[in-house]
Amino acid sequence: MYRGRTLTLSFPPFTRAVKWLVLTNAAVFLVMALLGAFAGNLASVVEYVFSLVPDRVLHGWIWQMITYSFLHAGILHILFNMLGLWWFGSPLEMDWGKNKFLEFYGFCVMGAALTTIAVSYTGVGGITPQTGTIGASGGVLGVLMAFGMLYGDREILLYFVLPIKAKYFVAGIAFFELINAIEAARPGHGQGIAYVCHLGGLLFGFLYVKFVPRRGLMFQASENYFNLRNSYYRWKRRRAAKKFEVYMRQHDQEVHFDEHGNYIPPEDDSRKGNGGSKSGWVN
Repeated sequence: MYRGRTLTLSFPPFTRAVKWLVLTNAAVFLVMALLGAFAGNLASVVEYVFSLVPDRVLHGWIWQMITYSFLHAGILHILFNMLGLWWFGSPLEMDWGKNKFLEFYGFCVMGAALTTIAVSYTGVGGITPQTGTIGASGGVLGVLMAFGMLYGDREILLYFVLPIKAKYFVAGIAFFELINAIEAARPGHGQGIAYVCHLGGLLFGFLYVKFVPRRGLMFQASENYFNLRNSYYRWKRRRAAKKFEVYMRQHDQEVHFDEHGNYIPPEDDSRKGNGGSKSGWVN
């Protein structure tokens, strides 16, 4: 990459989440290779259970929307996916942190799965709900899209020789994936389910960067939860205050609470050591 005016051929560091994902994918690939060599039937069962098949997902096998991304068809398949995840994912994790990056990656993987499932029921390109999909390409292309959007003016070395800005590189990848998907959808050109998955990853990577709050979905969800919980507690406090006012009125005594449910002491209580301040309930 170019950093400012300086060209460097150094690779990004292995950040924690990227390292975990790469090692997990590599371990799964090794296990599947060993099973394929010595227990072919078991390898077929594992792939049957954990690859993405839309019909099975809609019948409750929802784990496939994640697990398919850890299976790969060959050494080049996993090699290019993991290199892309490392080169373009590490800068994102360094800026976002481990938790947000893992959330983003999972969002793209599941988004690619949802896109694949939706298209499979249209019959476009010969894709059917029984067609299986494996590979991390959807998640990796989501990472690539985010990199192009956030670091678009950074230059990368295409084929380690030709410098090109990241935004143009990502636009070219997206264009070729779209063309390949269209070509694969034509009758007699085979199935384009892999390209649909790739386009889904690109789309959901774009949606995350463009529309998800800066601190991520999980942080926003927790904020909404605590806001809702606190609103409920405030409502309970106001309701209890109203009930107490009615109860005391029935016993010929007047007490008053403000709109937040805080007790308002009588005016003559201002001379009794609290300086006229309101006593409040502690939540």
